[in-house]
Amino acid sequence: MMKKLLISAVSALVLGTGSAFAAGGEAYIEDIAFSFEGPFGRYDQQQLRRGFQVYREVCAACHGLKFVPIRSLSDEGGPQMNPDWVRAYAAELDEAIDKDSGEPRPRKETDMFPTRKGEGMGPDLSLMAKARAGFHGPYGTGINQLVKGIGGPEYITAILTGFTGEEKEEAGSFFYENHAFPGGWIAMTPPLSEDLVEYEDGTPATVEQMAEDVSAFLMWTAEPKLMGRKNMGFTAVMLLGLLTVLLYLSNKRLWAPHKGKHV
Repeated sequence: MMKKLLISAVSALVLGTGSAFAAGGEAYIEDIAFSFEGPFGRYDQQQLRRGFQVYREVCAACHGLKFVPIRSLSDEGGPQMNPDWVRAYAAELDEAIDKDSGEPRPRKETDMFPTRKGEGMGPDLSLMAKARAGFHGPYGTGINQLVKGIGGPEYITAILTGFTGEEKEEAGSFFYENHAFPGGWIAMTPPLSEDLVEYEDGTPATVEQMAEDVSAFLMWTAEPKLMGRKNMGFTAVMLLGLLTVLLYLSNKRLWAPHKGKHV
């Protein structure tokens, strides 16, 4: 049974590698030193606020965040927007459907962000930053995820900054060349341009800056409790380390009188 599994695994790897070479290989995703990466990383609140501004002014027209409650914008560890502003912002969004009556009503901060459906609308972005494993695949072992992170934010940044300006038409649809997208062509028009938004903190709104900011914000939407889990993990490691030392010292104390004695 084990032999069959090994043969199947090797065959899948060979076929997958061959397919990747036939398709030109995976697009290269450059590593970016985001503040939240690593065991002691933390979200940059100002970057999250800038990223939310890019999402709100540029991305929200075509991409939803259906798994993200609007109220989380004011949570600690996130953008920490003013709760009154969050309530007013929620009321400006598309109406929600009341669960009891089935009738439309103004959206509240306790609701989720609206979804985007229909022709021309893009995929929901709530989980893209977490789901996309940009640093491993048929040529990697997955260990890079421990060192660099899962690669989702880097993938989003690469897509947003990977447009070359070339475009083509096929079967009545337009495609835009993007060196970070598998296959090299994407149906999404280039969404960012220099100074497309005006940051409230005065940060220059270059394409690269906006791409990194919105990628960091999308990572937060996918992992809003990331900092809490890191703190819990660090505490657990410290306690286990202390327990290991205590067990070692206890063992030395208990067995020291008996070591070196022969019956």
